[in-house]
Amino acid sequence: MESRPLSALERSISTIGIGTWQLGADWGVVSPADAEATLQAAVEAGVTFIDTADVYGDGRSERFVGAFVAERPEAGLTVATKMGRRMAQTYENYNRDNFLAWNDRSRQNLGVETIDLVQLHCPPSEVIEAQHTWDWLDEMAAEGRVRAYGVSVETCEQALEAMRRPACASVQIILNVLRRKPLEEVLPTAIATGTAVIARVPLASGLLSGRYSESTVFAPGDHRSYNRDGSAFDVGETFSGVPYEIGVGAAREFTALVRELGPDGASPAQVALRWVIDQPGVTTVIPGARNAEQARANARAASLAPLGTELHAALADLYDRLIREHVHGRW
Repeated sequence: MESRPLSALERSISTIGIGTWQLGADWGVVSPADAEATLQAAVEAGVTFIDTADVYGDGRSERFVGAFVAERPEAGLTVATKMGRRMAQTYENYNRDNFLAWNDRSRQNLGVETIDLVQLHCPPSEVIEAQHTWDWLDEMAAEGRVRAYGVSVETCEQALEAMRRPACASVQIILNVLRRKPLEEVLPTAIATGTAVIARVPLASGLLSGRYSESTVFAPGDHRSYNRDGSAFDVGETFSGVPYEIGVGAAREFTALVRELGPDGASPAQVALRWVIDQPGVTTVIPGARNAEQARANARAASLAPLGTELHAALADLYDRLIREHVHGRW
């Protein structure tokens, strides 16, 4: 497993990490035993970066991660969590008292005094633009509550605003074959500023695995059922904001291109992950997994050779023909 530097922590992390939204909620039920097995499989495959959030299962994911990491102090794991989405998303709720309360709860859930990396969890743009936001985060770092901080964002403009702050350690953003806009400005800016980029939703909520069809039915408690219209949170988090039927068609073409031009034996999901880590400026990509098999398969994508220029060009063309009009101007 290749590692890349997360400069603010003065350490490197695996190019493929693991996201743990699935272990908390919104993807169906995952048992404690399956959660531990999933994390264990990822770590055995070389993953050293785990991303969670206080809102995933209202702390359930953080508690899983905290217990897992505490039992493996020798593993050299880096844990990032996120805060802010357990309350209404208003500018006023992102205040100093709440920052401290959210951080206290996450530290308790994770069982640590100091969190490696805390990220504001897709806050309103006004929060990212406000100087006091960064002052309060500076205070938290100075007090030893966090080692470093960053922000998870919905839009490229938010990412660019965050990277104007010298102490912003990381930006987490949606980046995948169907969401290419960060290639234009976000990744070059991250290289220039030394900001780590954590790429999320790399499989477009599973679309790029090639397993779904127009008739696939998701469970009522799965965000791929209830958030297709963005009624629960930003619609860009579900299927990357691509209308489902269009996404299924694009994924079908993606799978065909993988079979024709991709590495021998690689699955569509693995090629989708390799595409992300091929992009200059990406530090790590955080696919989710609901079981050990998925975690191992995701990690194996790091061992693929960089994709060929013909496949990269074909995927750019797929985006321009089928996807760009639906997502490029929105995020």
